[in-house]
Amino acid sequence: MVHGWPSLWSTWSNQILEFQDKYHIVAPDLRGFGASTHPGDVQSSGTMGDLVGDLVCILEHAEVKSAVCVGHDWGAQVCHSAARMRPDIFTAVAGLVLPYIPSAGPFIPIAKLVPMFPKLAYNLYFEANTSVAIAELDQNIRRSVRGVLRTVDSPPPVAFLKSNESFLEAWSEVDPASAITGDYMRLINKDFRSHLYRSSPLKRKIISWNNTPFRVSKTNKYISWEFGHSQQNNTIPQPALSILPLNDPVADWVGAARVLHTADYFANLKTVTVAGAHWMHLENAVEVNKALREWLDEYDSQIKGGVTRPVDEL
Repeated sequence: MVHGWPSLWSTWSNQILEFQDKYHIVAPDLRGFGASTHPGDVQSSGTMGDLVGDLVCILEHAEVKSAVCVGHDWGAQVCHSAARMRPDIFTAVAGLVLPYIPSAGPFIPIAKLVPMFPKLAYNLYFEANTSVAIAELDQNIRRSVRGVLRTVDSPPPVAFLKSNESFLEAWSEVDPASAITGDYMRLINKDFRSHLYRSSPLKRKIISWNNTPFRVSKTNKYISWEFGHSQQNNTIPQPALSILPLNDPVADWVGAARVLHTADYFANLKTVTVAGAHWMHLENAVEVNKALREWLDEYDSQIKGGVTRPVDEL
């Protein structure tokens, strides 16, 4: 299970409890997150190839020879890359929120996507004003995390994420905790406030995740695209599941999947929509777990039926 941003392995708590009796679950903190270290040059050592390599090493250490990769948000991109790059190990893939973004076409910088997806503008702020963004989010980590983890019932201000000059400006007259109640607030307090960023400042999280400073050619995002584009093996043959939220304030991911022609790049894709915002595996765990279990049961049946696994040709 691969987390997104800003996140940790523990955001999979609902899924771990649901599936721990049947499956061997491996849920790491990616490099630079939580207590995990990062090898220095975060601008060019956080490519999809680097992250997939980390997952392979983690599985080898755990003595796991094959795995189903389940990712949320940015973690979905990591899992899609893992399925594409190492089909001999990652025999199926499930992506939550983000649809598959193949490298078949030309490189598209975030700046060109903002007119269509205005709530991606914060990416431009992170890349152009990284040190300022670090200071802003580090000033009150509890408030920063609460501003991001929103539900359908406690949405962020309309202006949130649309600024390329500030990340939290939209919250200036609103308390991010004011509309969060119940289990969701307890999770934020326990799993995030206590240790999400305590071990290291937000600097690594912003820079290692902020992989789109397109003005510099050799960045994580560009290197990842360049590698995938040169290989041109963009189709994912393994069984795949895409769980898309119906109420994500960031973007209409169902529509984005259509624009990206995501289904054209899978041999065996199942798509499910679930009510919920960006953190639907926390907000609507019952429906997310139901979709995962039904798909995993289908996959298990295929394996028992003798479906041939991909082989590493190298």
